[in-house]
Amino acid sequence: MWIDSHCHLNHERFEGADPHALADEALGQGVDAMVTICCHIADEFPQILEIARTHPNVWCSIGTHPHDAGKPAEQAITLDNLIELANSDPNIVGIGESGLDFYYDYSPRDVQEESFRKHIRACIATNLPLIVHARDADELCAQILREEGADGALRGVMHCFSSGPQLAKAALDLGFYISFSGIVTFKNAYELQDIAKIVPLDRILVETDAPFLAPIPHRGKINHPAYVKHTGEFLANLLDQDIEDFAARTSQNFHQLFTKAKAP
Repeated sequence: MWIDSHCHLNHERFEGADPHALADEALGQGVDAMVTICCHIADEFPQILEIARTHPNVWCSIGTHPHDAGKPAEQAITLDNLIELANSDPNIVGIGESGLDFYYDYSPRDVQEESFRKHIRACIATNLPLIVHARDADELCAQILREEGADGALRGVMHCFSSGPQLAKAALDLGFYISFSGIVTFKNAYELQDIAKIVPLDRILVETDAPFLAPIPHRGKINHPAYVKHTGEFLANLLDQDIEDFAARTSQNFHQLFTKAKAP
């Protein structure tokens, strides 16, 4: 019924829980499939790829999070390396998450930008969608996306969208999708809920970003891919949509963007 377009099945916050058990739990709650996301290629990509290879309802991405962009092992990965790795397996359906995070500034800003542009160019070279992380860097993020994707060859998703309407508009103008996490269910998320109302129905995705950002009624707890249904149902009600129709719509949107993801 639902597809969790962004989760981290291998994350340490799951405290050793079996990633396959987490995926199976989600399947039992009406989640047909999910994408487990790479943040640090050198450290975690082999494990992430193995999860996707061995669970028929899980795909994966490859990429370097802006928090990790300054780490030597990630900086050593060239554009050609990234392209080769992204093309190496049918279970790799997207590139990222990559982008800019000027809230924490765990990596130097110029290094984040260099990494972001590398990921965009790899997406264009491989025809894979870009999974974008943006926090407190809306203007530069939009500028880079326009510069690098001006010819229309770039497609992607603004993951866990929590930015302002200007970045939402810029992304939509570029043909991007907007993915909403449990944040949209929070009682004080009025601006984000207003943005959700202006995103075309054929550009909306849902995600958990598990283990982070559990939606109501699980806010404050460890998030699970199974909980994506709460975000999906909230959005359906917010947008005055039938829940089953909205689930089908967001799943269709997912496959239109992640064209390499074949239904299990």
